[in-house]
Amino acid sequence: MTWTAPEVTRKPGSLVAGEREMLTGYLAWFRSCLLHKCAGLTGEQLAEQTVSPSNLTLLGLIRHMAKVERVWFRERFAGQAFDPMYDPEKGKDADFEDLDPARAAEDYARLVEECRLADEIVAEASLDATFVHGGEEYSLRLIHLHMIGEYARHTGHADLVREGVDGETGW
Repeated sequence: MTWTAPEVTRKPGSLVAGEREMLTGYLAWFRSCLLHKCAGLTGEQLAEQTVSPSNLTLLGLIRHMAKVERVWFRERFAGQAFDPMYDPEKGKDADFEDLDPARAAEDYARLVEECRLADEIVAEASLDATFVHGGEEYSLRLIHLHMIGEYARHTGHADLVREGVDGETGW
């Protein structure tokens, strides 16, 4: 049987919550929006490049966001060390370009797991908690804002790519 990306229920964040609930709620919303754009597609469809000359694909976006989740939350914020998620020999865009549709289910599961692990790491941390990266001090609050922006941008990209794959448009 051919794997297809599962349906995703999107739960919008609160419009009146406190800061932490609003930031985590909207990050969860945008995470689910990206996965929603992939729902019902096979690995081959997720790997389809539809916005020439861009290298963007839905599978590439899934892989990229798994890497970004790991880098910001687990590596930078929590200080955990990992080997690179994708082969550095294949260049900085390996997450977008070194695609294997047969591994789409694994790539999808990796993103879902990185999101879960990120949430676990920050569950008890203050938004004011900081770390230093590249000589600059960052807060957990900034990571949430950055990630919301990253997902919002890439969800817009996903709209264009998805429309090219099967004509489906979203909101």
